[in-house]
Amino acid sequence: MSERRVRRVAVISLHTSPLLQPGSGDSGGMNVYVRELVSSLSQTGVECVTFTRSDREGLAPEVQVEPNHRVVHIEAGPHHLPKEALAEVSAEFCHGVMEWFRANGAPDVIHGNYWLSGVIGHHLKHELGVPFVSTFHTLARVKAEGGDPEPEWRDRAEEEIIQCSDAICVSCAEEEEQFRRLYGDPRGRIEIIAPGVEHAFFAPGDQAGARRAIGLDLTIPLIVFVGRIQPLKGPDVAIRALADLRQRGHLDATLVIVGGASGQGGGFETQRAHDLVDELDLHDSVVFVPPQPHHVLSSYYRAADVVVVPSRSESFGLVALEAAACGTPVVASAVGGLLSLVDDGSTGRLIQGRNPSDYGGAMAEILDDSELRTAMSVAARHRASSYTWHAAAAQLRGLYEDLAVTSRVSCESPPVSGVVLEGRVI
Repeated sequence: MSERRVRRVAVISLHTSPLLQPGSGDSGGMNVYVRELVSSLSQTGVECVTFTRSDREGLAPEVQVEPNHRVVHIEAGPHHLPKEALAEVSAEFCHGVMEWFRANGAPDVIHGNYWLSGVIGHHLKHELGVPFVSTFHTLARVKAEGGDPEPEWRDRAEEEIIQCSDAICVSCAEEEEQFRRLYGDPRGRIEIIAPGVEHAFFAPGDQAGARRAIGLDLTIPLIVFVGRIQPLKGPDVAIRALADLRQRGHLDATLVIVGGASGQGGGFETQRAHDLVDELDLHDSVVFVPPQPHHVLSSYYRAADVVVVPSRSESFGLVALEAAACGTPVVASAVGGLLSLVDDGSTGRLIQGRNPSDYGGAMAEILDDSELRTAMSVAARHRASSYTWHAAAAQLRGLYEDLAVTSRVSCESPPVSGVVLEGRVI
């Protein structure tokens, strides 16, 4: 391309910083997604600035992550705010981002991650007249289908963001189909951009060595769950599935849960998980491990015989992809992006519904058949090999370049403010 039309991208990640370790609070797969994808995009020569809220004392106003990629901390409201209260400070956050633009120059495109950032992106598009891209990661109607309803005003806010977005990024064909079914055809385009995996970290390795590295028995059947302890991720299903697995004869099977409390009810959910372990008399068979640095998770994936992902909904499922890249079979719920990552019977098993005995039966099938487990390991590695962050970044840059030379969606409902008024985000 003789002339680069997109020189600077503004990435909005209001509620969580890509610098935070995933696995607790509001930090999860989206943190990894933003950090890895934006870093790969910056390596193509595009200047990337990620704006996030300053959520604690002592943060530098700007952090240079690498050449062409910096994270800017915007002061907006008290430092310690739950995610549920962030809509109330969105106007202040938006003002802070605009002040940065006035001092440093405007971007060529805005990319919002999650609906809270979409509210900001909606405003910025109208202020600056530049293309606006949205990646929702989760959507209110999708969560409601999975039994985790959100407030009605979030749904209305997402509708407004959708109608203003010049492009909406989804992770796979299944997510696109789900989006069109629940929201109809958007006014902008839908682009499938599959996340990647860092194969330098997530790759096959010696299982015994991995177990020694994390201090686990070399001989036991080992199941690993990685994720925040919240109903959406289904740690209770994993625990009950272990009880079922033990009833099937795997009396020494152990479940390792890697992750921490999430959100306002995180402490309660964590206690519920511990209480369930006691109720099922599994206190000697379930190990709770605090959130780990992202690259360290590879040791847990390699150590496992099976990784279990019993989420109620999942736009993509980075845990399943990372486990597959390490050659570990995955038993996952048949929802969202997991449908595209797990080939049922080939790289792992997909489970319809949330019956723990179905998960237990699938895990027992894999544990009882070493040839099947080996075949799944090979197939999983092969499936994961095509997913890279560099490929995702190249596709995303192509999308930005297209939007730079095409007419933008004309928004029919420009935002009035970015705060909650009478229970509605407008």
